[in-house]
Amino acid sequence: MKLFEETIEREDIFSGRVVKLHRDRVLLENGKTSIREVIDHPGGVSVAVLTEENELLFVRQFRYPYHEVVLELPAGKLEPGEDPFLAVQREQMEETGTTGKNYVYLGEVYPTPGYTSEILRLWACRAESFGESRPDEGEFLEVERIPAEKALDMVMQGEIKDAKTQIGILKVSRLLAEGKL
Repeated sequence: MKLFEETIEREDIFSGRVVKLHRDRVLLENGKTSIREVIDHPGGVSVAVLTEENELLFVRQFRYPYHEVVLELPAGKLEPGEDPFLAVQREQMEETGTTGKNYVYLGEVYPTPGYTSEILRLWACRAESFGESRPDEGEFLEVERIPAEKALDMVMQGEIKDAKTQIGILKVSRLLAEGKL
């Protein structure tokens, strides 16, 4: 097996403020064709901010697609051409009012590889300074501190549903256990 698909034709369907949608006709390795619908997204960043007491900083915000309040690690969308590390520092300041030190890169995540090109880049850090959050216009959130051990329990009990947040907590928990953060 080659595990490859060749794009034969592309049709741009929608271009919005955050995402674009296109439909491709692809040639499969068995010679047949199929359709792929793809949401193009500029990508994003997320950061697990730890206090000296090993509390993680979270944000609670209403997420329209689910029509509920979701508990998440601070995160945001990349602007065109923006450096991901600078973006994570910007989002951290905007959403939590903190600056960080000793950043550790936790890698990339493909949140939904079946239909979107979005890539999330994850970091962890220790909080260095605390101030007031400054969310974007139209962004409403509450900052909450939760001990890292409790956050891990919340992941394992299904109380935290956001994928990037689950991954960030799991990776931070391992780093803490290994004395690397």
